[in-house]
Amino acid sequence: MNYYGAKELAAAFRTVRKNTIVIAEEIGAEHYGFRPAPGTRSVAETLLHIALTPRVPYQIHAVEHLSDLAKFDFWDFFGALLVIEKTPHTKERILTLLHEEGERFAGWLESLTDEFLAEMVAMPPAVGTQKSRFEMLLGPKEHEMHHRAQLMVVERILGITPHLTRHMEARLAAMQSAKA
Repeated sequence: MNYYGAKELAAAFRTVRKNTIVIAEEIGAEHYGFRPAPGTRSVAETLLHIALTPRVPYQIHAVEHLSDLAKFDFWDFFGALLVIEKTPHTKERILTLLHEEGERFAGWLESLTDEFLAEMVAMPPAVGTQKSRFEMLLGPKEHEMHHRAQLMVVERILGITPHLTRHMEARLAAMQSAKA
């Protein structure tokens, strides 16, 4: 029996995207150009990167339905996304992309069958042998969580306590109060 399928995959992705959007809303537009260190993405570039990255697995699995990643031109596809990432966008446009791209990807995830998720995809020689589509489609959520953690550090640098931290602190305070 499989306890984690397409519906759960989509729900988990939506939860991660919802938390990313809260961070994007809490950071002021005046800080979207902030870079925590030379050579890093700005807040805006990081949010655009997060918004657009699910297009890669969608292209691989939905559009091209590849069974061998050696057949995918990553650099060509990423190149087009980098152009968008480096193009200035307003905070409002970035928020729209986060919402629209996230829901488009989650809606597609939700539609997948167990058979599709179980299909094996050959990896490029440098990476390994094979992975299931399911394993590969966990990647966008994990990737987003990685970059969201970076944005939470940026929030701290900017003097913002991240919402997940505020929520945890409120739960701890309520538990302390109940115990007293």
